[in-house]
Amino acid sequence: MESFGAIGTVLGCGAGIVVGGLVFAAYKLGLLYQLFHKTETKSPRHGGESVAEVLRAHGVKYVFTLVGGHISPILVACEKLGIRIVDTRHEATAVFAADAVARLSGTVGIAVVTAGPGLTNTVTAVKNAQMAESPLLLMGGAAGTLLQGRGALQDIDQISLFKPLCKFCASIRTIREIVPTVRKALAIAQSGTPGPVFIEFPIDTLYPYHVVSKEFGVKNPPKGLMGKIVSWHLNNHLMNLFAGAWETRDMSPLPVDIPQATDDQCIELVSRAKKPVILLGSQATQPPTPANDIRKALEDLGIPCFLGGMARGMLGKDSPLHIRQNRRDALKEADVVLLAGTVCDFRLSYGRVLNRRSKIIAVNRDKLQLMKNSDFFWKPTIAIQGDAGSFLVRLSNGLKGHRCPEEWTQSLKAGDMTKENANRAKADEKTERHLNPLKVLHCVDELMAEDSIIVADGGDFVGSAAYIMRPRGPMRWLDPGAFGTLGVGGGFALGAKLCRPESEVWIVYGDGSLGYSVAEFDTFTRHKISREQVPILGSNVACGLAFTDYHIVTDGYGGKGYLVGREDEDRLSDIIRQAQRETQEGKATLLNVLIGKTNFREGSISV
Repeated sequence: MESFGAIGTVLGCGAGIVVGGLVFAAYKLGLLYQLFHKTETKSPRHGGESVAEVLRAHGVKYVFTLVGGHISPILVACEKLGIRIVDTRHEATAVFAADAVARLSGTVGIAVVTAGPGLTNTVTAVKNAQMAESPLLLMGGAAGTLLQGRGALQDIDQISLFKPLCKFCASIRTIREIVPTVRKALAIAQSGTPGPVFIEFPIDTLYPYHVVSKEFGVKNPPKGLMGKIVSWHLNNHLMNLFAGAWETRDMSPLPVDIPQATDDQCIELVSRAKKPVILLGSQATQPPTPANDIRKALEDLGIPCFLGGMARGMLGKDSPLHIRQNRRDALKEADVVLLAGTVCDFRLSYGRVLNRRSKIIAVNRDKLQLMKNSDFFWKPTIAIQGDAGSFLVRLSNGLKGHRCPEEWTQSLKAGDMTKENANRAKADEKTERHLNPLKVLHCVDELMAEDSIIVADGGDFVGSAAYIMRPRGPMRWLDPGAFGTLGVGGGFALGAKLCRPESEVWIVYGDGSLGYSVAEFDTFTRHKISREQVPILGSNVACGLAFTDYHIVTDGYGGKGYLVGREDEDRLSDIIRQAQRETQEGKATLLNVLIGKTNFREGSISV
């Protein structure tokens, strides 16, 4: 009897395994879901509409793209819902423009590109957004769900390509997944340390049922049992793809997790400081704290500040607290250094410029960036993983009535003015050929409108611009960030102009970087961006590249180009004013400036 009991147990276990296997198979094939959710075969709706509805619910105003058949339903649906579609001449520009919108608007920038080469063209721009910590959603087309890995047109493993670059990657497998996946991606992009996210949309998840069903039909199915199995599988896959697709779903934004930085020790440390310094990085400009609140906090603290990246302009044009020169010397003297969103990478000589006797407070959302190179060249006295902007506001509130010793600030400002005057004198020197680049930059700085946004795209020439051109207020400077990518200019300017249509937007190009996005003058013309004033400053820097008639290229794309050389030195201001008038009349304008060699180089002033 015991043997029969054992047999029964074995049979029972075997039956359980079989049943479990069948249930699992039914789940994977969507059979269980289809029992309770209807497939509306007559509905004209498509997956692109679901994407557009989520984007609208999240306040998205712009989608940047280079169109392709894989993604057309998203673009058509967005346009119908009032989301502006801006098509560029290169996919990288679409991502750069979305990056700029993310930085300036405090929302997630959106780029949509087609499958395969369309997506691979965005890799550099996505990596730039990752290193600049910009919240960005990239959506890409893909081969149909049943054709992936089978040699379909433009079919590659896109998820593996973007996993190292993005905080979150997903491939849509059924239409019902679109809404929750897009909501999740948008929340992740903004949470913690912001960054890019990627969603892949197989083409059959975006088109209507009646279109997709035609592609699933087998013209000459195999005969017999195998033919029936193939037909059943294709039909079941189609039905599961659309099952429950149009049921009502929550489109609203998910909560965003932003780490808050708190430490009462910092208040005591700063209050005792005689020579404190703040190094403010781009991360401090990120939501949720408005830039003007951060500016007020810095002014209330009264501590001298060095501003980098997107933080340039935070204190306005002529703040007594903003120190632009002699940073290395200031850090040697400082007794307290506050790294607010600033990283000890190559920009701070990996931490070697910090005095080991200084008390160092480091605040950063990202733990790796917070402690970068602390095992070699520097050690934080207090390291806080959290949001730098809100930390500064709380620090200011905790130090009400306290002011940094004015003699410290005044001494740094005096050294600042001495260096500025020396640099200004260099601008008056004659170069062997062409124009002095420093004179050109000083002239533009003097003539820029107060609401101007400066886009920096280049090497030496742009490095010089960073120490001469003065953003007039917060969020009025855009550069690529730590990755140092060339070619951001056209996309950044496009995104900036859409966010701030009332502002002048100046791109400071090196001649090498201009070549990457000069075709976007066509984009400026087609989308009438030029009528909202986009003067552009080009530069033929002496760096081994042959002179290029970029001013003629600009004319060909519907803009207005000027060639400016030594013979135009006395009327340089008049030419710049004329370029500004041209933009007001509807033309994107480029000044192709011939500049000569000067001993003023980024390395000699990056102190």
